[in-house]
Amino acid sequence: MTFVSGLTLGRRFHDEVLAPILRRRLPGLRYAAGLLDGGSELLGLDTPRSTDHDWGPRGQLFVAAADVARIPELRAALDADLPAEFLGWPTRFTGDGRLGVADPRGTRHGVTIDELGGWWHDRLGFDPGGGVGTEEWLATPTQRLAEVTGGAVFHDGLDGALTTARAALAWYPDDVWRHVLAAAWTRVAQAEHLPGRCAEAGDDLGSRVVTAGLARDLMRLGLLLHRRWPPYDKWLGTLFARLPGATPLVAALTDAVGPGDWPSREAGLVVALEAVAAWTDDTGLAAPVRARCRPFHERPFLVLDAGRVAAALRAAVTDPLLRDRPPLGAVDQYVDSVDVLTHAHRARRLAAALPPAPPQP
Repeated sequence: MTFVSGLTLGRRFHDEVLAPILRRRLPGLRYAAGLLDGGSELLGLDTPRSTDHDWGPRGQLFVAAADVARIPELRAALDADLPAEFLGWPTRFTGDGRLGVADPRGTRHGVTIDELGGWWHDRLGFDPGGGVGTEEWLATPTQRLAEVTGGAVFHDGLDGALTTARAALAWYPDDVWRHVLAAAWTRVAQAEHLPGRCAEAGDDLGSRVVTAGLARDLMRLGLLLHRRWPPYDKWLGTLFARLPGATPLVAALTDAVGPGDWPSREAGLVVALEAVAAWTDDTGLAAPVRARCRPFHERPFLVLDAGRVAAALRAAVTDPLLRDRPPLGAVDQYVDSVDVLTHAHRARRLAAALPPAPPQP
């Protein structure tokens, strides 16, 4: 079987198989179709290795609330009329997982059918077709936003409702963007002095661990500064390396987390910290800081003093709902649990439970 990208396979599967079945068996049915539900193919990162599970001819069909009663009829039509294979790939799946493994002996096909608004509520916890408020932005992991904006719509016969909802999720409003960036720089500020102190104390492993955490935060920051939704860790390095101007930062962060001694790690960190701070100035979201690394108090290691970058961003926020919030940012900036971040309602409940910051004297 010749490998084609999952989005290409999905589009052809819709155009050449699903759409003809719907026209023949349910003429006049208004629906939307696409792939927005997860998988490396939504980010254009699938390879032949991806085909070993949860990959194959598949698609999502969406109907309006008025046509929910027709979903059983639609499922029956697909069960009866789907071919055994498409472009050499089995259309049925077997085994565990979201889809399982494409297998001609499988009993499940890879086409889901949902009412559009209900699917959005299940996926994100809200329907972006009705607008996206500050609370929704901050309770939604960037991986989810990367999926639903990075996938594809194959057909939108619901008066453009699917396309409109995706467009509403294209990027943060500026004040939310400032808040999220400030939270990311706050994380950097809280840890940037620790690798040098660990190294000075003879804890080389601890120094490397903290440096790796800073590298991850800087990579996520780099993506956010370029209006790219940071993915989960498997694809973080891949997408960061594709950013314009990222090549010297990749080299610097490789030195920072590489096998060298502390001076080599520090040199890499300095380059990366200063470059990402310059990217922050370039956004125009806040007064430029032009931050350069300097000694941490009287100690013999360098820091950016990243709190000043965070402070500049916070000072530029005008939304009172955000000005009163603690500098935590979006939910995936302070939660790293897959079992929270992959369940929209858990993430929303957790985000809603955070108290506002105490009033400043």
